[in-house]
Amino acid sequence: MSQETAAPIQETKAPKETKAQRAERLKLAKNPWDAWDEVRQFAREGRGSVLPEWTGLYFKWWGVYTQGDGLGVTGGKNGEGLASDYFMMRIGLPNGLLTARHLHVIADLTAKYARGVADITTRQNIQLHWLTIESLPEVVDALTAIGLSPKGACGDVVRNVTGCPLAGIDGHELIDASPLAVEIAQKLTANPEFYNLPRKFKISVTGCPIWCSYPEINDVALTALKRVKDGREEIGYSLRVGGGLSTEPHIAVRLNAFIPQDKAYDAVKAVCEIFREQDALRENRTRARIKYLFMRHGWTAEQMLAAIEEKLGYKFDPADEGPIADDVYRDHVGVHAQKQPGLSYVGATVLNGRLNPEQLHALATLSETHGDGHLRATIGQNIVLVNIPNDKVASLVDKITALGLQVEPTVFFRGAVACTGTEYCKLAIAETKAFNKWLVGEMEHRLPNFDQQIRLHVTGCTNSCGQSWIADIGLEGKKLKKDGQMVDAFYFCVGGAVGEHAGIARQIGYRAAAEDCPEAIERLLSGYLTARTPGEDLRSYFRRTSDEDLRALLNGAVVEAVERDPSPGRVPASVG
Repeated sequence: MSQETAAPIQETKAPKETKAQRAERLKLAKNPWDAWDEVRQFAREGRGSVLPEWTGLYFKWWGVYTQGDGLGVTGGKNGEGLASDYFMMRIGLPNGLLTARHLHVIADLTAKYARGVADITTRQNIQLHWLTIESLPEVVDALTAIGLSPKGACGDVVRNVTGCPLAGIDGHELIDASPLAVEIAQKLTANPEFYNLPRKFKISVTGCPIWCSYPEINDVALTALKRVKDGREEIGYSLRVGGGLSTEPHIAVRLNAFIPQDKAYDAVKAVCEIFREQDALRENRTRARIKYLFMRHGWTAEQMLAAIEEKLGYKFDPADEGPIADDVYRDHVGVHAQKQPGLSYVGATVLNGRLNPEQLHALATLSETHGDGHLRATIGQNIVLVNIPNDKVASLVDKITALGLQVEPTVFFRGAVACTGTEYCKLAIAETKAFNKWLVGEMEHRLPNFDQQIRLHVTGCTNSCGQSWIADIGLEGKKLKKDGQMVDAFYFCVGGAVGEHAGIARQIGYRAAAEDCPEAIERLLSGYLTARTPGEDLRSYFRRTSDEDLRALLNGAVVEAVERDPSPGRVPASVG
């Protein structure tokens, strides 16, 4: 009798866990805010003891990233460079509010632990570099002692809540919105109910008429709004949802609603809850922001408003937008009168946001000797000293200028913004801050009399941490071969704007080696000066000029368009 031969058993491999699945699994396993003792243990045992789930994810909830090795993506794999043994940390500053005491402590921490490097970021944070694992608990303890924290400055959480740096002192503001910004930050940032969002969630609140905190590119934003109802004037807020930059930029959608002041926090919280509930956004981390509800999932402004009202259990009155912010500088640079008689504020331009301990200490001291010890960080990577008696302004300006900052900057110095770049970021392709400093100097020399405001933003890769999408000229880092060598280069986008002409910068199909960028920009801006009509600003000129003509100006001759580099598929937690 024949015996049947058993068929071999086929082993099936479990599908590989995606990055999104891994992140969601780890987030469900632990709230990092409850596990800081693990970091204290790492500090005792040294860098080698740090678990990969902390370096790859959990540290971000504490405003901490692993620092790159200085080469950026080069030398890494899967679109990410190599991590060094060091860390960088962001310190959250709701509404950019600072005191001299805060700044003195940050200066000391910068000197002691961060090799003298502190950067003001585009979300009113201050970022430190070169931190060791041993120093992290000491830095956090020092910040906690003065009422500051890095918690929520990174991670899939509510980020630092931004607002107008002139809140409470601007004579043109409709309302001082800083108490609301601080309330939202205190209740939602580092709140365990919101430790596990699909991705980051950025909030802006402003009462000023120029929308200096860029509500157009925030996940949720409140801008002050005036209406007359039953013969009475009332100040409330307009609500926007779904703004963001990164690799796929999107201007926030305005909802047709008047948000009363006493309902503003509830409205913001409702949007955050709606975001938290969107499991479809957890499937791919590159498409996990709330903007993708509008961009890929078919949501409308009406649908979002209905979801908010259902969550709250009441409806808001419809409301017209009111005046749109003008196409003007939004940086609060210079000397200007406050609404308080006899007082002024002094806005200082900090090129690329970078400050050393001596400058930090000096600014803190100047705020005390010339004012009442209060300062404000801005999303333009600058700093404002407030409540300065008018008779002390001239002296203050001289002392600020002596620090290497500018109160009356050139247009190129004033409009310069740069992300971290390959110096510290593992995802960057090109170096940014030193390049941008050199570029500003070149442009000041080449076009000393250029008479238009110009936002010149440099970002180290396609992720737009330097907000290149909303710049007049946005430079996006890449590499290209020149004279047989791979060198830093930049892809050009032009015509981005916020406010009256809000829109994403155009990809015009031009790139240049970093060393050739000043000459290209000189040709472009000289072409504008020659061809502009009476009263025509730079943004209007870009809108009426074809991509082909702009490329020809940049290149010095007609040139075919080139494609923008594709996204590396990895979006850092820092991007817009």
